[in-house]
Amino acid sequence: MQNLTAVSSRVRLARNFTDFPFDLTKRPEDAEAIVQRTVNALAAEGMGDAFHFFPVRELTEGVRRFFAESHLISEDLLRHAEVGAVLMDETHGVSVMMLEDDHLRIQALEYGDDVRSAAGKVLALDDTLSRQLNFAFDRELGYLTACPTDTGTGMRASMQVHLPLLTYFKQMGSVGQTVAKVGLNIRGVYGEGSEALGSLYQISNQATLGRTEQEIINTVVTVGNQLAEMEEALRARIMDEQRTQTEDKVYRAFGTLNSARLLPLKEFYELWSTVRLGMLLGLIRRDLPLMDGLIKKVQERHLAGYAERPLTKEETNMTRPLRVREALREAGITEQDGK
Repeated sequence: MQNLTAVSSRVRLARNFTDFPFDLTKRPEDAEAIVQRTVNALAAEGMGDAFHFFPVRELTEGVRRFFAESHLISEDLLRHAEVGAVLMDETHGVSVMMLEDDHLRIQALEYGDDVRSAAGKVLALDDTLSRQLNFAFDRELGYLTACPTDTGTGMRASMQVHLPLLTYFKQMGSVGQTVAKVGLNIRGVYGEGSEALGSLYQISNQATLGRTEQEIINTVVTVGNQLAEMEEALRARIMDEQRTQTEDKVYRAFGTLNSARLLPLKEFYELWSTVRLGMLLGLIRRDLPLMDGLIKKVQERHLAGYAERPLTKEETNMTRPLRVREALREAGITEQDGK
């Protein structure tokens, strides 16, 4: 059964070379050697043409933010801009970040609940690189990493889920306690310490030591499906107990998205969440890929690309509703008879 609460899935592996220290901030010559070694490894495996190479220091601020908004690179990599670099296969949603916290961070992104596909991509790329490179590995501990909580498989598997009714009915506290018991974290949309904008949360494994890659993947998928079932039960409840209020809220949100002239990002998330819920309740014509894709399209640097020029904060808030209206109308998204 498809998990309709899942917006996206991501899996990444932390890897380090055996002959370099973890911290290379004061050793730029070693950092350059790691980057070149990784590029050469892909070329030796016949995969050089599939990946585009970007030294972070050579990217403009706008391009850096664009990549970060697309989750192709991390905020941590931007903090190591002088030595950091990234190899990207945008066609398959795979990237290799170099000199973030670890020497390499291999990651893959997928739409929806397809954690297994993302894992398959990163594990296959890890196998490819391992044929050319020697990664730090201990027979008892597993892969050695800069952060002790990553030692073991080095894998972080996560699923971004939309939980508006668990949030509305104030059940997220108990949800957090439940997922912690099986070794998972639940965080806001931008990771640890961030706010759950639009009732979006990330569930991911807390540690990698003592668990296999398959166990980590299975746990994330199982918990994601359990949360989806809980949301589905609450959808039936809210339409039984609060149908008119819910319809009013959904249609107001949909109307605002179709008519707003100024739309700050936080307000977008609130409206987006309500309209996406309305789709699942049968009040708005369902197009979850479109709604979930809007999240990236309305970010600051994506809007600047859409406008083909830098935008001020006010111009960004003016352009955002234009972009949303265009997407909704092109897709023919309309209100439905919820009776």
